[in-house]
Amino acid sequence: MKALLRFTVRLFSVGFLLAIIAVAGVIGAIWYYGRDLPDYRALADYEPAMVSRVYAGNGLLVGEFADERRIFVPIEAIPVKLRQAFLAAEDRTFYEHPGIDLPGILNAIYINLRNIGGNRRPIGASTITQQVAKNFLLTSETTMTRKIKEMILAFRIERTFSKNQIFELYLNEISLGNRSFGVAAAALSYYGKSLKELTVAEMALLAAMPKAPSALNPRRHPKRATARRNWVLGQMENNGFITAEETAKAKAEPITLRRWNPSGDVPAGFFVEEIRREMLKRYGDEKLRKGGYVVRSSLNPHYQKIAYRVLRKGLVAYDRRHGWRGAFTNLGEVTDWAKKLTEYEAIKDYKKRPHPAALGGWRLAIVIEIHDKDTVKTVGKKRVVTRRHAVVGFSDGTKGSIPFQEMTWARERKPEQRLGPSLKKVSDVLKLGDVIAVEPVEQPTNGKKRKKPYPEGTYTLRQVPNVQGAIVVLDPHTGRVLAMVGGYAFGVSQYNRAIQAKRQPGSAFKPFVYLTALDNGYTPSSVILDAPAVIGNYKPQNYDNKYLGLMTLRRGLEKSRNAMTVRLAQAVGMEPIAQTAETFGVGKDLPREFSMTLGAVETTVLDLTTAYAMLANGGKRIRPTFIDRIQDRYGKTISKHDRRPCPDCRAADYSGGDMPVIKDIREQIADERSVFQIVSMLQGVVERGTGGYVRAVGKPIAGKTGTTNDFLDAWFVGFTPDLAMGVWVGFDTPVTLGYGESGGRAASTIFRDFMIEALKDKPATSFRVPRGLTMVRVNAKTGQPAQAGDKAVILEAFKPGSQPGGNDGARSTARGLRPKTAPEAGTGGHY
Repeated sequence: MKALLRFTVRLFSVGFLLAIIAVAGVIGAIWYYGRDLPDYRALADYEPAMVSRVYAGNGLLVGEFADERRIFVPIEAIPVKLRQAFLAAEDRTFYEHPGIDLPGILNAIYINLRNIGGNRRPIGASTITQQVAKNFLLTSETTMTRKIKEMILAFRIERTFSKNQIFELYLNEISLGNRSFGVAAAALSYYGKSLKELTVAEMALLAAMPKAPSALNPRRHPKRATARRNWVLGQMENNGFITAEETAKAKAEPITLRRWNPSGDVPAGFFVEEIRREMLKRYGDEKLRKGGYVVRSSLNPHYQKIAYRVLRKGLVAYDRRHGWRGAFTNLGEVTDWAKKLTEYEAIKDYKKRPHPAALGGWRLAIVIEIHDKDTVKTVGKKRVVTRRHAVVGFSDGTKGSIPFQEMTWARERKPEQRLGPSLKKVSDVLKLGDVIAVEPVEQPTNGKKRKKPYPEGTYTLRQVPNVQGAIVVLDPHTGRVLAMVGGYAFGVSQYNRAIQAKRQPGSAFKPFVYLTALDNGYTPSSVILDAPAVIGNYKPQNYDNKYLGLMTLRRGLEKSRNAMTVRLAQAVGMEPIAQTAETFGVGKDLPREFSMTLGAVETTVLDLTTAYAMLANGGKRIRPTFIDRIQDRYGKTISKHDRRPCPDCRAADYSGGDMPVIKDIREQIADERSVFQIVSMLQGVVERGTGGYVRAVGKPIAGKTGTTNDFLDAWFVGFTPDLAMGVWVGFDTPVTLGYGESGGRAASTIFRDFMIEALKDKPATSFRVPRGLTMVRVNAKTGQPAQAGDKAVILEAFKPGSQPGGNDGARSTARGLRPKTAPEAGTGGHY
């Protein structure tokens, strides 16, 4: 008995000693591994890398900048079911344990011991708190040292932060594949949805991802992803988070992914890229991609979509006028044509096949049959005529038909954009095996109508244009850029021809010559000789090589007479003309040479459109801007475009009554009376001059065509009282657009199509007449007071004492002519 007692005492002593040694070991390990650990308290001030986002003027998301796509969402805004899905998958006892899950660790040790000698990777038993410690404060190395440090930090974090705070950090930081970090970004990346729109099955898939984001990516490994999702659903049911019925329904739901495009259906690539460049200059690349800025842009999605569509339509129309450049390639024998076309479409090198962005909604097809003759068959009692056509095949095995009349435009393209002879048969254009672009049609594209529509499966021949163009649309009162397209397809070329390309404006420069003359004593009725002129070695010629003699300034601008403009510049002086153009921002350090008056200077579409916009607003300086406001990640405004002071604009202090008056701080850079005179003359360009295509808009519009030597550039820049727009068409490497492809044709039709659609639901608004002008009824050709029987009679604006014919009863004051809706003074309109 005594021996047993002594043995028990000794055993207890040894056990006690071992316990002391174990405790000392644990304390020592905690001291040793915990001495150089990161400061876990820094989590309280943690600022995760967040995506910077760009919004249109109506609040639509149109762009993002980020290395790690992350959108921080408070725990309260994360759906309960989604939180439960992560708990079921990663740490079901999260709200119960002190930071580590001891039963889970023992189970993991048992499984790892059992798998010794196998090829399986050791499993862990990390809690959500441990994962926060690892993701925020440690590395991802698979070592015992890191695991011990992770446990120590988990205990410390649990003592400092609440469970919800820890869970919030986890759900916003965890990597879920596809460059998405956090549940909100992943929901958008995989499903194009917000968190509250997710189904239970979709939530379970997100919760399945942390285990192995790459290996479980549902786009690349749908079977693995489905199996893991279903396991998570089972765990949710086992933990009482969902019912058996909900589990069965969710497991039956197929994984439906959606490639989320931040800009949606708004083709805003050039616009968003310009914002990126501006933000890069202001804040640098790292802050832009991690700072979580919110950029409120000036983009008008409605105008942007119209601008994109009409520019592409206009460039395609120009390209068709100048013939066929040939098929993309020829695949030879047409046996097994679907397979050949599929392989061609899979080529990744876009130098060897057309870029999808260039094709847009067109389809690639291969020519598999050519029928050069009309055939007649009798089916029953009916006579069936089959016209000349080509049969094309698609990669999905289906077929279509291109009638000969849908390819008659495709004549041979010769040098100088000239056309070859007319086509007589299909084989004049296409060969068997040709790969071409086609688009479905119902009616002929030549503007004529058919009594019977084309049958289903009929296509028209298309060609990706190699000509380029650019559009800028802005608010003339604020300078806010409402739409911008910098080329045919952003996906093909990010070079922005609206901002980066410097081109000669041609006659679109002339309004600033005439404005200078009006500021120096001339009137719209002043007469200048349109005749051959020689100034030194400079011999300007008119577009049509004809000369019309004495003409008023108005007619000279409306008809865009070159020789007359140079004579006017000679009389006014090149220095004041250059100063006027520089003041309006057409260019800097302009050459004081007479060729400048005909547009032999370089400018951009944005600069020239802004200059015209300052004519539209009565001569007040504006600066073009793409950004209305920038906010930091906390919502604080750090930059804004509108800098007008308004001390009484605090909504919290407003208690009814009159609205605050905001002072107009824009600089007046020109006499608003002279500016209105030039605006009126530019209206004449549309109504009686070179901008005749634009008359189809049917509303007050002023503008000017521009064409450079050898038809290298075509312009139309114009405006309504509240909308300014510039259009340029040309080749990146300057070559002729072809004879007759002037601004009045190649560019003004694009301008016209935009304005028709953009203004279709807006009332016609007259240009606002400033005070200090007298309106006189004059003959539009002579500029003299109108007489009985005159046909072309207009109201001309004159400064006091400058009107022709003296102070007679034919005139009426500006006040009497202003529309009832116009303000009493100034140019009016929205700032």
